[in-house]
Amino acid sequence: MAVFKGFPLNLLFASILLILLLCIQSGGGQKKKENMLGEKVEQMMEWSSRRSVIRMNGDKFRRFVKAPPRNYSVIVMFTALQPQRQCSVCRQANEEYQVLANSWRYSSAFSNKLFFTVVDYDEGADVFQQLNMNSAPTFMHFPAKGKPKRADTFDLQRIGFASEQLAKWIADRTDVQIRVFRPPNYSGTIALALLVSLVGGLLYLRRNNLEFIYNKTGWAIAALCVVFAMTSGQMWNHIRGPPYAHKNPQNGQVSYIHGSSQAQFVAESHIILLLNAAITMGMVLLNEAATSKGDVGKRRIICLVGLGLVVFFFSFLLSIFRSKYHGYPYSFLIK
Repeated sequence: MAVFKGFPLNLLFASILLILLLCIQSGGGQKKKENMLGEKVEQMMEWSSRRSVIRMNGDKFRRFVKAPPRNYSVIVMFTALQPQRQCSVCRQANEEYQVLANSWRYSSAFSNKLFFTVVDYDEGADVFQQLNMNSAPTFMHFPAKGKPKRADTFDLQRIGFASEQLAKWIADRTDVQIRVFRPPNYSGTIALALLVSLVGGLLYLRRNNLEFIYNKTGWAIAALCVVFAMTSGQMWNHIRGPPYAHKNPQNGQVSYIHGSSQAQFVAESHIILLLNAAITMGMVLLNEAATSKGDVGKRRIICLVGLGLVVFFFSFLLSIFRSKYHGYPYSFLIK
């Protein structure tokens, strides 16, 4: 007690009491925080057991996604699924999102470290305003600690919204690996079986006259169809799963041509296919006019029609190319 010689004992006891009160308060606050976290996790697990994607309004979003404490990651799809919004892309993205969420919910690795949620514009318009969000669908990752960074917003326009691409993005952000399980789809098998049956039936009916198999024009048209499909980007669509088009939620304007050279819409590939087909038809007519030996006037008309097709639709194709590759200096008829 020599150390405290001359030190007022009442002040010493008051200091010790204050320290004890602070420790008790700190411990109580920590316990309260743990209890709150436990209640949030329990509630999220209960909702997740009912449906793989948890629907949230503004209040639920602020409490379970934005507000601490939180030791779990949340994937949120901001969308507009109501029929009056006429967002076809939202419906397509929602189907892929449901596949991914179901794959996680029913996998052996499922835990309370990751949850899938959705905020519809008509149920949480205040959330859209709070996040300054003006487009849908949008996918965001809210980490267990800290605020979302730029990489926590999924680049839907460039990558597409296929479940496999979303799973890869989630693995990069959370280290949670999700193996996508799609429900069986027999439409492709049925279509192939019908096609084989149709071809087989046609060959059987024409078994006494199979000269059409050696028809060069028929094989040329079939080959051109394959070429048009591949050069227009159908394989890219199949791999990336882009939306058919994009509708601006602010003004309702629909875009069929993607503004970047790194991506495209499904409608865009259809447009390119038709343009390539029109240009090819023009070249065929020009060749026909040059090689045929018919009436000169008729050949001249065919030549002019073919030339018109090539010039106009090539100009259109070049214009689309310029709109995607910004800074490309050349144009022809159409800018």
